[in-house]
Amino acid sequence: MKPTKKFGVQIKKIMKISELNKKIKKCDKCGLIETRINALCGEGNLKAKLMLIAQAPGENEDKQGRMFIGPSGKVLDKLLENAQINRKEIYMTNLVKCTLPKNRKPKQDEIEICCKYLEQEIALINPGFLVPLGFYVTKYIFEKYSFPQFSRKEFHEITGKLVLNDNRKVFPLTHPAALLYNDSFKDIVKKNYKKLKILSFTCKWYNCCPLKWFYEKGKLDRKWIELYCQGDWESCVRFQMEERYEYHPDNMLPDGTIDEKMRI
Repeated sequence: MKPTKKFGVQIKKIMKISELNKKIKKCDKCGLIETRINALCGEGNLKAKLMLIAQAPGENEDKQGRMFIGPSGKVLDKLLENAQINRKEIYMTNLVKCTLPKNRKPKQDEIEICCKYLEQEIALINPGFLVPLGFYVTKYIFEKYSFPQFSRKEFHEITGKLVLNDNRKVFPLTHPAALLYNDSFKDIVKKNYKKLKILSFTCKWYNCCPLKWFYEKGKLDRKWIELYCQGDWESCVRFQMEERYEYHPDNMLPDGTIDEKMRI
């Protein structure tokens, strides 16, 4: 029995990821080789829609060579459980593949070297959503994909908000480790992580929604479909009104505004 085309593509992806992981494990391109035990490879579902990107392995991860198995991993597991997301559904990796001494911030040369591995992972997994965890990873991703820059003080303003640029959708989140030091904002972090489940599925009304018709006829910008119908559909005003059985006109956009140019 001949393998299907999809099966063949999956085998090739597995082989390419395997080759990449071998390079990561043997990497000696920066000084972190002197202080690490393991260079961590990404792990998870190779067909994942969500790719979580952390900054670097912690002490426990460095010792055991696995993603998120230390204290922050326990916090992450609780956040994912609350969001009804299984680790088997997602792909997890790091921007910097080796542990950073005393949990210091990554140096620019370390990022420049390691980001090449991350870029290959993104290309191979090709997730629907990049989910950077924490300030430095989000900063790198925003620079990489030409999103507007932000300061550390402004970071909390973009967490939990889906953004789109070209063909990349990015959903920044707070790193789980932040809750180990300050759990005063635990409720908002839990709320933002719950959005991961929303992003995992297309809106249930999409196939019968007028916006789908407008988009296919070239009358609606793709960003509305990507950011709402196939993104954060829970925030769509149309969806909210539909759930309340409230009337809304066909030419209402997801943000609640009316586009007079759209007519069926």
